[in-house]
Amino acid sequence: MVGGLTQFSISFFKELFIPPYEVVEVRKHMIELGLKTLPIVSLTGFIIGLVLAMQTQPVLARFGAEAFLPGSVGISIVREIGPILTALIFAGRVGSGIGAELGSMRVSEQIDAMEVSAVDPFRFLVVTRIFACTFILPILTVYVIFIALIGSYIAVVLVQNMTWAYYTGAVITSVQFGDAIPGVAKTFVFGFIVGVVGSYKGFTATNGTEGVGRASTTAVVVSSLLILIFDMILVKVTLWLWPTI
Repeated sequence: MVGGLTQFSISFFKELFIPPYEVVEVRKHMIELGLKTLPIVSLTGFIIGLVLAMQTQPVLARFGAEAFLPGSVGISIVREIGPILTALIFAGRVGSGIGAELGSMRVSEQIDAMEVSAVDPFRFLVVTRIFACTFILPILTVYVIFIALIGSYIAVVLVQNMTWAYYTGAVITSVQFGDAIPGVAKTFVFGFIVGVVGSYKGFTATNGTEGVGRASTTAVVVSSLLILIFDMILVKVTLWLWPTI
């Protein structure tokens, strides 16, 4: 599994810079994957922001620090909760879809037919999907962060009757540029993980419809696990590179 994924990733980078470039396919996949994931990440981001603020408020109230509620919630959402939440939802929604789609094409011999027709299936089917996943996830992450902050503002209004101007001012003051960059930047890695795992499991699927289902399920599980592992590593790297943020 590890060796296969590594070789699959190396093949992706080899093919990525060799023309011709499938720009139309990449754009189509980015739009498709983004639109499919938008409703669920919108709802989830809003609820998470709402719940996080409601759960944090009584904890800060114990120490008389309720004034720090907007800033603490904003930093939590921007640095960790927004990126990791979006990545896990993206893995469940997109990773399974890619695994099932490519798996169906493999077991129905459509990929073999493309090879016979002198079309490189790896470049056309795999490279475009991985590239699209890598660059659409950061965009979704920024959107989810914004929606989650709106949800947290509504919760803050319910418990503290705070104005929008004061809330945004407190968030902007607390959340520094160095908080946003590492949080969003690591989603490029998460998007690549989702794309490469889903494509690998689907592209190598066997055993008919049973193999398609297994590829779809395994893609979600492996992607989610790798996202959590790499998140731990990237957090440590971030703290090492920017120890003061």
